[in-house]
Amino acid sequence: MNNQEIINKTISFVKNTLKEADGSHDWWHIYRVWKNTLLILKTEKANYLTCELAALLHDIADHKFHNGNETIGAKKAEEFLISLNIDKEIINDVVKIVENISFLGGHKKSNYYSIELAVVQDADRLDAIGAIGIARTFAYGGYKKREIYNPKIKPNLQMSKEEYKNSTAPTINHFYEKLLLLKDKMNTETGKKLAYERHSFMEQFLEQFYNEWEGKL
Repeated sequence: MNNQEIINKTISFVKNTLKEADGSHDWWHIYRVWKNTLLILKTEKANYLTCELAALLHDIADHKFHNGNETIGAKKAEEFLISLNIDKEIINDVVKIVENISFLGGHKKSNYYSIELAVVQDADRLDAIGAIGIARTFAYGGYKKREIYNPKIKPNLQMSKEEYKNSTAPTINHFYEKLLLLKDKMNTETGKKLAYERHSFMEQFLEQFYNEWEGKL
């Protein structure tokens, strides 16, 4: 099986697995992260197959939709890749990326690093900010039946990992607890450049949001 056949089979697997997924973590999220990955790879020297597979499989079983289970995604990705009978080193690298890609309130500590992780992590974080990030954040907030905004509930930047995972705070708080922090956590030069542009767009959105909330515009 050549690399393109492997990618095609993976795409089919992901589409089928996520066909009922919430709009914030569905196939189209995967598609955008995959495309972001290919964009970043134009300026980074990394293993294409590893990066593409990791991008396609990084949210195959997100902990947010599996009772907080942080291991199920990597296990599901590994089982699928083993079924393709591809190189074990590629499988191990992809699994490591899936295990280490999440933000989790900034509490995801790991000694693992690879340029492939750096690329795919940036690609995923880019989809969490900017116009798409705003849309996804409110889509997920609606899915969880959260308030859009409540001035009485302030963002909590000192949350533990478990508090972050179990938070029911208004959606606007998530901008401060995660989205606005991502610009300074990017790994690659391309990721940093794109993140800066998308970060600025979110700042403009929040300024407009608060003005409209208070009836100033």
